Amino acid sequence: MEFYAFHGHYREEQIVGNRFLLDLEIETDMSKAAESDELEDAVNYQQAYKIVKQEMKIKSKLLENIAKRILDALYSEMKGIEKASITIRKMNPPMGGQIKSVNVTMER
Repeated sequence: MEFYAFHGHYREEQIVGNRFLLDLEIETDMSKAAESDELEDAVNYQQAYKIVKQEMKIKSKLLENIAKRILDALYSEMKGIEKASITIRKMNPPMGGQIKSVNVTMER
């Protein structure tokens, strides 16, 4: 997933914004959905995307905070998640040099 958002420790980051890339992995029992071919029997990844998108709109100073909020929201609003892992990557962070990205990964 890719978002333009306004996260960062520095005030300038919260004004100018930056590009963020997110990888989300969700583990679930897929046997019922595989048999029924019905969306209501599966973990709906469109719903997961909407949850992530909503959380990315809320300004945070730290990637760790964003990752925790996203996992909290996913587990709160979706059924059937056995394990989830999210990696959030901030592109070209303002660190005084050429740095492609920084990232955090959190799982539950």
